[in-house]
Amino acid sequence: MITVTGEVRLGRLPAETTRLVGRRDELTRLWRLCGRSRLVTVTGVGGVGKTRLALRSAAELGHRFADGAWWVELSPVEDSESVPYAIAEVLPLVDQTTRPVIEVVTDYLADRELLLVLDTCEHLVDTCAHVVETLLAAAPGLRILATSRRPLDLPGERLMTLDPLLVPSGPAAPASAGEDAVTLLSDRAGAVVDGFEVTDDNRADVVRLCRRLDGLPLAIELAAARLGELTLRELTDRLDDRFAVLGDTEAAIPEADPPWHQSLRTAIGWSHELCSPAERLVWARLSVFPGEFDADAARHVCADPRLPAAKVTEVLAALRHKSILLSRAMPDGPRFRQLDTLREYGRGWLRLLGEEPAVRRRHHDHYLALAERLDRAWHGPDQIPEMERMRLEMPNVRAALDHGLSEPERHHAALDLAGRLIFLWIADIQKEGAHHLDRALAVCTDPTPERSRALWSRAWVAVALGEPETAAAKAAESHDLAQRLGDDDNLSYSLLIIGLQQALFGDPGQAARNLRAAADLHRHRPDHVAGLLVALILLSTALLRLGDVDAALGKLEEARALSQESGEEWLRSYCDFYQVNPELAAGRPKDAERHALAALRTKVRIGDTLGQALAIDALAGTAVALGSSERGARLLGITHRLAESSGLGLQELAALRVTTAETDARQALGNAAYDRAYQEGRELTRQEAIHYALRP
Repeated sequence: MITVTGEVRLGRLPAETTRLVGRRDELTRLWRLCGRSRLVTVTGVGGVGKTRLALRSAAELGHRFADGAWWVELSPVEDSESVPYAIAEVLPLVDQTTRPVIEVVTDYLADRELLLVLDTCEHLVDTCAHVVETLLAAAPGLRILATSRRPLDLPGERLMTLDPLLVPSGPAAPASAGEDAVTLLSDRAGAVVDGFEVTDDNRADVVRLCRRLDGLPLAIELAAARLGELTLRELTDRLDDRFAVLGDTEAAIPEADPPWHQSLRTAIGWSHELCSPAERLVWARLSVFPGEFDADAARHVCADPRLPAAKVTEVLAALRHKSILLSRAMPDGPRFRQLDTLREYGRGWLRLLGEEPAVRRRHHDHYLALAERLDRAWHGPDQIPEMERMRLEMPNVRAALDHGLSEPERHHAALDLAGRLIFLWIADIQKEGAHHLDRALAVCTDPTPERSRALWSRAWVAVALGEPETAAAKAAESHDLAQRLGDDDNLSYSLLIIGLQQALFGDPGQAARNLRAAADLHRHRPDHVAGLLVALILLSTALLRLGDVDAALGKLEEARALSQESGEEWLRSYCDFYQVNPELAAGRPKDAERHALAALRTKVRIGDTLGQALAIDALAGTAVALGSSERGARLLGITHRLAESSGLGLQELAALRVTTAETDARQALGNAAYDRAYQEGRELTRQEAIHYALRP
């Protein structure tokens, strides 16, 4: 067997940024329910701590599952059709097939043993119920833990209703009688006021405050955040006053359940009243962000003549201090988010102000600008950082597309956004890209440059998904439209995609002619480096199919030199990948191995799962050619396991491979030894597999 040193981490859970106070009985009960049922839903009023409890539970239960615990955050998802995509995005798979994404997720989970946590299902409860039912039916080793204000209402679902924290019956009550609410207030207040603790002198006020807030964790945390500006007595007295005038926040927090809805509305409304006018306005405008965002996005979306960008930056810090915003540190600066209930409250105010359409337009325009920046950066040294940034912004991209496609006057902008993200779709999430491009093309049919771009983008995605007929039709339509418009930019790319489709699925002679023509068009446009690189790489493939090995190598060397000059990496890795076959054909297996390893290193750095599978497959061919058939068989086992996690079967993978080593390896080893080595490769974890493959 193969042994690999190094820590192997299964699953993906958010970091726990604060300690969980109390809830030991609830945790024990939840563990028992998860042991007895394959579907457990934690229900309760907003702000009661469902997410926090589920996160701690998943962290402690994850090691019991061979494939770990995986967290799916659904609060940023507004379109019900995007639920399967949100699950697929979390799992270590990349969907490259024509099948519905729910089928890809189902196949991935079918033979795995893992815990899937679906957090915040209530706004998508019907879709979540359908998805959960489908997954559980197909994956016997799957268990699902959901959080929702409403049950999923599925057979076999076990419910755990989470109540607020217990509160002492009075200041003199013993510590064992409901001390968790007091402990939470003390813990969170200590983060705001140095040295804060519950004493005999202030205990009566602490208990009165916790009782007034009914032990609701979110309400307690919001109150604790105010202790930097108010004394405990002042805070409690003001909250008493707030109850007396309650009434203006009823519509802002929907679906709250008695008896604690009043406490939550009171705590949020009271925090809102204590904010400055600028803070209230930013709070409302930030509600258009479905998930995380950075300070730059907040400035672009929230600033206007009434509220300068510099003031927005100042207000972000104030809202963070008041616990209206949460943040996490990132290398490029903090990323912020609002809890769902606070975002709902802010959105209610945004609608009352009549600002929602204008703020959503600014949100859409900001992410269109980021897409344009990614498009420009794709042929340069900022390619990978911009890609990583856009991956972080996918919840906002989805929200921007949904908004643009819901307003007729924004259809062109939404189509432009979908088309501008072509390199993200191709490198990372092809199936979702096809979904968004199809939606945009269906609602925006005007003959514009944006439509021509979206058409060739959809054709390129179709090639990656193995849809040759769709690719040919969309590329031809884009080409015809670009010609009618006199649009040379889109003409060059549509011709490129026509050649791409022919190089992989059609006549290599026609492909070579079209790719040469596309390369000539791209050469004269300094901002079309990526197009020229693709044309040269694919031209090498067509030339190799025509039997001209030297010419194929020449085009790859030209592409490699150009990518090195520009600082581009993703396409350079394909230069190395596509050079494996001609090097093998020329009798240079050691050079072929060097190029396959170079391709794999870049694919690992970029996070291209499908590219990793293809590069390891190419390494298998070089290993067999070098006489290491046992290594080749293991690498083939790794390839096929990674391909399956990418949503591909062996048949789909065949069209993309540059080597085929199975027959030679089996003949060299014999069936029994080949099958044993192949299975060893299949059984490696992803980390072990990459580590093994990178050792030449």
